[in-house]
Amino acid sequence: MSNLFQPFNLSGLHLPNRVVMAPMTRARAPRDIADERVALYYTQRATAGLIVSEGTPISREGQGYLFNPGIFTDEQIQGWRLTTDSVHAAGGKIFAQLWHVGRMSHPSIQEQGKRPVSATTKAPANSKAYGYDENGEPALVQAPAPRPLTTEEVKRVVAEFAQAAENAVRAGFDGVEIHAANGYLHEQFLNPQINDRTDQYSSASLENRLRFTVEVMTAIRERIGSSRTGIRLSPYGRLFDMPEYAEIDETYTELVKIIGSMNLAYVHIMNQGKFSRIDSIREDSASDGLNVLLATLKHHLPNTALIVAGGMTREIAETLIGAGVIDLAAFGVPYISNPDLVARLKNGWPLAPADAATFYGGGAEGYIDYGPYTAA
Repeated sequence: MSNLFQPFNLSGLHLPNRVVMAPMTRARAPRDIADERVALYYTQRATAGLIVSEGTPISREGQGYLFNPGIFTDEQIQGWRLTTDSVHAAGGKIFAQLWHVGRMSHPSIQEQGKRPVSATTKAPANSKAYGYDENGEPALVQAPAPRPLTTEEVKRVVAEFAQAAENAVRAGFDGVEIHAANGYLHEQFLNPQINDRTDQYSSASLENRLRFTVEVMTAIRERIGSSRTGIRLSPYGRLFDMPEYAEIDETYTELVKIIGSMNLAYVHIMNQGKFSRIDSIREDSASDGLNVLLATLKHHLPNTALIVAGGMTREIAETLIGAGVIDLAAFGVPYISNPDLVARLKNGWPLAPADAATFYGGGAEGYIDYGPYTAA
């Protein structure tokens, strides 16, 4: 029997299989509130062992893209409740991904046209948020130079993450995933080439650079418990002007050690940069640099599950799970056009192609109109 389709105990949450639906921005919430279409979208995919929601902003300040359902108002909490109730009724499990984009925002979607905030004063070169253009129309717009958060404001953002986690539980989510990947606020603190602060969150030491993320994990853990808390990382990601730096392995190894000591539910690694070689991994390639890195991370997570997303196939997932390199395998784009992905993978049925033109924004087309597999 395939390990991929066997049940898994995720810190007390019993998953029917090891297939994870990865978080994907879809921009289908016109009022920034999850509605009936959002609920249907996730419920159609509830046979996943675990669903991780699209990034849900923890505050208006943390939002960088239009039409994303947030988790900071009562209306947004109630909106998400429809989704979680529907997913649970279909037998599914769902975590909310908590999101603060930092500098990857635009004044047109900030209160009173304020500049985005960050760990830094540096603008993200050639990086665009989804806001309003000079004509007031939704468009990709260049993110400007941000305003650095004061030390006290950093503490306030930590508290907002904790409140968002509590809100997510109120909304019926089974847990939360801290979005600490893809060039957003957490990486803006972690990366010493971006972080130009001079306070205790500065790049003067590894401890300082890790401090914000550690404080967020600690605050959420204290609010809703370790077993309900996961985190997403992208150690070698280059999204949104994130330069490489010499201390990457040291930074993420130390961060994962701390996560392991906290007994969080999982670490979710996003396949970027060095991880793009995942499609060449073989069970017998123990000397491969990527296998060594994943094994190092897994070593520091004795009670915490390891998930990898990006470029995933059934064959790769079976190899990595079978070798004990990862515990769960996450699939992103395939879930857009294959709501019954678990059944398709299990039975070897062909996958339906996704229409990239409908990935972001729009209505039902390319969102809730993909059907289950039917034989020709």
